[in-house]
Amino acid sequence: MRVLVTGNKGYIGTVMTQILLSEGFNVTGLDSDLFEKSVFADESITGGIPSISYLKKDLRDVSLLDLRNVDAIFHLCALSNDPLSNFNPEITYEINYHGSVRLAKLAKNMGIKRFIFSSSCSVYGDSKENVVNEESEVNPITPYAISKVNAEKAISKLADSNFCPTFLRSSTAYGLSPMLRFDLVVNNFVAWSFTKGTVLLKSDGTAWRPFVHIRDISRAFISVLKSPKDVVYNQIFNVGKNEENYQIRDVAEIVKNVVPNSEIKYMEGAEPDKRSYRVEFDKISKALPEFKLEWNIASGAKQLYDVYKKVGLNVDDFEGPKYRRITNLEHSVKFGILDNNLRRIDIKK
Repeated sequence: MRVLVTGNKGYIGTVMTQILLSEGFNVTGLDSDLFEKSVFADESITGGIPSISYLKKDLRDVSLLDLRNVDAIFHLCALSNDPLSNFNPEITYEINYHGSVRLAKLAKNMGIKRFIFSSSCSVYGDSKENVVNEESEVNPITPYAISKVNAEKAISKLADSNFCPTFLRSSTAYGLSPMLRFDLVVNNFVAWSFTKGTVLLKSDGTAWRPFVHIRDISRAFISVLKSPKDVVYNQIFNVGKNEENYQIRDVAEIVKNVVPNSEIKYMEGAEPDKRSYRVEFDKISKALPEFKLEWNIASGAKQLYDVYKKVGLNVDDFEGPKYRRITNLEHSVKFGILDNNLRRIDIKK
């Protein structure tokens, strides 16, 4: 089976491609390489960026011809966190929403039967004291989350007997990748704790979030692809585990216990995070019984700590423009690598 991974050069996409290849899939990619100079560590540590045939192209410019000989699409490509989305909300909607719907329509026209969309539990926004599931009302409060909700709704309407979309709302991701993101909670906490001996909280730590390792996210996509159509047809699945819902301050405690000689500190003026949601994962465990999480925050934090120690991570690395995504984009616009619409100037439509 030939699988197209959009965003194959990204944080999750690089790892997902590694796993797909290890399971014998024929994998191609599509990525505009916004962060091509942000590769983390040596491939002997991360597994490296898989060498596959991929199209260096902006999602907004994909054509029917680009989707030839594809059996399934794992659609990861997006401006993928709140700071990036706030950089220019209109571009976020253009890429994450309109670009995703356009890709799905092209895929349907090309007769591609499986389309697995990478959504996010952030669509629940603020669930108050409630535990939410796939039937709960969504409450997106950021451009990123709004773009995901809009894309889900529009792509769902395309479903028919020949086109089977599935929507995976992943928990907050963490874990090692060749394109490591340091803006994610667990990755960031371990980085601060290792470099400064301090788990630094930038909020008051009371917000709830579910968490999942990127290798488990990748395995969830593959489980959906391997499942019979009638099990996953036009379905939404939260990806995670009930026991992996934590308040942010509890995540800090876990990291503190993993990284020797560290302590917890709160940034001055830290306030509650409006994004707070506890999520139920019963649906995916029943529909895909073979899919079980292999990681938890403690094991993921230990993985990161061991790697940070091995590479000698320092604060300038993860807070500087090489790895801080929003700063990286701002530099790329300033120095003419990207235009104001976040299109790479060296890529022709």
